[in-house]
Amino acid sequence: MLQLGEFNTLTILRETDPGLFLGDEEENEVLLPHRYKPETYEIGDKIEVFLYLDNEERPIATTDEPYLTLNTFGYLRCSDVNDYGAFMDWGLVKQLFVPFKEQARPMKTGNWYIVYLYLDEKTNRLVGSSKTNKYLSNDNITIEKFDEVDILVTHITEQGANVIINGIHKGLIFVGDIFEDIRSGDRMKAYIKKVRDDKKIDVVLQPPGYRSIEPNANYILDELKAAGGFLPFHDKTDPETIKNELGLSKKSFKKAVGSLYKDKQIIIKEDGIELI
Repeated sequence: MLQLGEFNTLTILRETDPGLFLGDEEENEVLLPHRYKPETYEIGDKIEVFLYLDNEERPIATTDEPYLTLNTFGYLRCSDVNDYGAFMDWGLVKQLFVPFKEQARPMKTGNWYIVYLYLDEKTNRLVGSSKTNKYLSNDNITIEKFDEVDILVTHITEQGANVIINGIHKGLIFVGDIFEDIRSGDRMKAYIKKVRDDKKIDVVLQPPGYRSIEPNANYILDELKAAGGFLPFHDKTDPETIKNELGLSKKSFKKAVGSLYKDKQIIIKEDGIELI
């Protein structure tokens, strides 16, 4: 069965004036226009393509890679707004439609939004929605403390950075746990700091607790080497200075320094730390 909004591995059946016709095991066929055909191919070859609807609402194949696939989230730029809704650049020739009813707030041309791609069962069309909360749930949490996860930053508030976890859960990186520049739309690895009784999930960008000592120690070693073997940071250094210069909290910095000192890799001086 041909899967709209997803990558499909299909067989090249024949070549025609419009392009290559591809098919699946159930004898369904779809056109791959000439502009997307590979440089070399033979009838019977397998090819991976993305399927969506063209301007006449017919299934069409492309080798272009969209910025998101079915039932996933992406950070997209609004290209146009008309009387029916907004149109988003999602990496394909035909833009993704987001109707007004699926906009969390009115979209504006040129602005960027977190968008979820779904298949409208009534029209069988691929549609976008910026009402992301209805596609996320913390009812049945599939992660636990210390797990490494994939996150998408949705928006920044005074409280911290709101994130989507593994494409299914909502989480928050508290402002006190942010030691680097992050923005809406950023994708990165993160770690679960705590799953609360009220189903809220705390996230951090570095392994929490004792698991963060070793990575931070290696980071400090790299910084020492890059600085010629000495860094002017110590117990009395202002936490904001350490955060701005190293991207670490003072607590994480002290743990890393303690680990390096214990392993006899550094000397702790009054005015900083020195590589042995």
